[in-house]
Amino acid sequence: MTTVQSPPAPPTAIRPRVVARTGLYAVLAANLAVVTFFFTQAGFASNTLIVLGRLAGLYGALLMAFQLLLVARLPWLDRRIGMDRLTSWHRWTGFGLLWTLLAHAVFITFGYAESSSMDPVEQIVDLAETVEGVLRAVVAFSIILVVGAVSARYARRRLAYETWHFIHLYTYVAVVLAFTHQVAVGTTFTASDAATAYWYGVWGVALGSVALGRLVLPLWRNWRHQLRVTAVVPEADNVVSIYMSGRDLDRMPARAGQFFLWRFMTRDRWWQANPFSLSAAPDGRTLRLTAKAAGDGSAALRHVKVGTRVFAEGPYGAFTALHRTRPEAVLIAGGVGVTPIRALLEELEGHAVVIYRVATDRDAVLYDELRDLALAKGAELHLVTGPPVPDRLAPDELARLVPDIADRDVFLCGPPPMMNAVLGSLRELDVPKPQIHFERFSLAG
Repeated sequence: MTTVQSPPAPPTAIRPRVVARTGLYAVLAANLAVVTFFFTQAGFASNTLIVLGRLAGLYGALLMAFQLLLVARLPWLDRRIGMDRLTSWHRWTGFGLLWTLLAHAVFITFGYAESSSMDPVEQIVDLAETVEGVLRAVVAFSIILVVGAVSARYARRRLAYETWHFIHLYTYVAVVLAFTHQVAVGTTFTASDAATAYWYGVWGVALGSVALGRLVLPLWRNWRHQLRVTAVVPEADNVVSIYMSGRDLDRMPARAGQFFLWRFMTRDRWWQANPFSLSAAPDGRTLRLTAKAAGDGSAALRHVKVGTRVFAEGPYGAFTALHRTRPEAVLIAGGVGVTPIRALLEELEGHAVVIYRVATDRDAVLYDELRDLALAKGAELHLVTGPPVPDRLAPDELARLVPDIADRDVFLCGPPPMMNAVLGSLRELDVPKPQIHFERFSLAG
């Protein structure tokens, strides 16, 4: 099988994740400065509460646009930061947005109430009835409150991913309403031609990024590559591999370790997207995923027919050789988390140690392929079996299997409890944080 080999980055190279993260911070800081400048240029109201409310509203608008950028799934950002980290930042930025807009509403309402001698409830009703755009802002804020409530950890754990995602889509309605509110009553928006052009530019870039990453690129790539199922191969009683081929796959920018959101275009499955990693390095001719039956969607994969059209969104993820910092690596897999690890082993150059953690030998999916790959590439392969207690990947055990682990890149993928335990072991072994690479695939809920 022919794969694209990716040598590790030289030690002096700036890490791609650092470049992307610093770039995002710089963009946000620069825009905060610009917003503050245009705010001061527009002049201040006589009421301090109104001044604070307007400034909070502007910062809220900027955070809302930044939120859209974080979830736009732009390839340059996703490959360097990873969808799981971008999603986490989006979540925490969302709570910051909620409090900023709450401050905007409270300060504005109490500020105008102070000037008009109305009580706050009467004041907000009066503003909604008499000032163009305020009612739209009230509706937008109500939507954001609902989205924030269902995104809280307690509620999120009790909602199906599809339900949570459907509710979350109303955020786009809130964005449109908030923008029209800003156009209608924003004094800073209309204070100068430069301010107007700036805000149109901010919203244009934010909404354009979402349209590009979430709609245009997926439609273009699927039209170009025309993926179809070519084989469905059972790997175990509850594990299946699906092979796909299409047009111009040598031009698909996929790498070992990445994943797609897969939709199999059948009558009963076209609406359901499942995130599965590539279980083999892309070779320009075929793609392969390997999935364990963990729910109704993945359990039904073994019944997909050859010839079925596939709509694939991606590739996504930063769990790739792009982030290597050392010439040698350790690949640690748990359970079906072996799929991106197996693909990475195929692509990586340099000496590698592979540690595969399962409960029993029978659970070692793709083990024969791993063994053959390790033999061909001169890698070490350790199959670690047994119950969770005692921890067979504790610091002493890892140090015994890989004495020089602190001098290697570590790629880790598996169930959350196993990953948390291994990350703790790596900290105790003083493995530098930049050498530890993992993704939690939180998109799957």
